[in-house]
Parts: sequence; structure tokens; C-alpha cells
Amino acid sequence: MPAEPLFDYSNADFDHPMADIEAVKKINPHRGEMIQINGVAHWTDDFAQGVGWRDVRDDEFWVPGHIPGRPLLPGVLMIESAAQLSSFIHIKGAPPEGSGFLGFTRCDECAFRGQVIPGDRLILLAQSVTRNRRRFISKCQGFVNDNLVFEVTVTGMQV
Repeated sequence: MPAEPLFDYSNADFDHPMADIEAVKKINPHRGEMIQINGVAHWTDDFAQGVGWRDVRDDEFWVPGHIPGRPLLPGVLMIESAAQLSSFIHIKGAPPEGSGFLGFTRCDECAFRGQVIPGDRLILLAQSVTRNRRRFISKCQGFVNDNLVFEVTVTGMQV
């Protein structure tokens, strides 16, 4: 039986995202090779849910070494992608005081259920579990071609 998504994301418009990469960079501090999301297609008015994506390229830093001849997106980068989406949505909904940087502090209930390879579009879902200005917890999932490839619960805290 296929895994169900956290919520219906069929209304997410990846051709006309709510935040492209430049908008993401105005909120998330990641740069260079550590930018792990390409944009945010949709978020709910209450910022409790968000849909983002990551286009996996064949020229990324990990490709030559993470299974030579058969590159697989490392699970830790899938989790980082989910954390970056969660942080973006959280900051949009409840901007933190001070520096505004939310660091990824924990992951729980993580499972990898499929492979992600160069050429794939990894669709990311984030569902808020709890949040305040200093901390958030989000349940997240990643899909490729409507197949669940990973799920995780991430926690972020103001640093």
C-alpha cells in the first residue's frame, strides 16, 4: 500500500512558485553548495504547511563520490532539504527575534523508502507540529514521481 502524503499538495504550482530561489535566499542563510531547496511552490495562510522542491543535478558536489557509477542523493541532504523548507515556512509565519537564524537541531522518526538520483525532482512537504518564535517541529516527507522516498520529523531552534 503506497504511503499517503501528509496533506494534498496537488494545488502547488511549481511553474509559478510563491517563492523562487532568490526569495528563499532572502530568508534562509544557506549559500553555494548548501542551498538544498530550489523554491517554495505553496504555503498555507497560517504557515502550517509548505511545499517546496529540490531539482537534483548531475554536477552536484556529492555525485562523484556518493556511489561512483550510481549516484544517490545522500539521505543527510534529503533531511537538510526538509529542514530548509521547514525553516523557511516557519520564519515566514513567525519571524524570530534577533539574528533570525534557525538552526537544525534534531531529526526523529526518519525513514528512507526510495532512491533519489540526478535528474529527479524531489518534492518536499512540511507540516508544522508545534512552533513559536524560537523553535519549531515539523513532520516532513519527500516524494519523487509521487512515490514517498523519505520521511522525517525535524526540529529547529533559534541560534
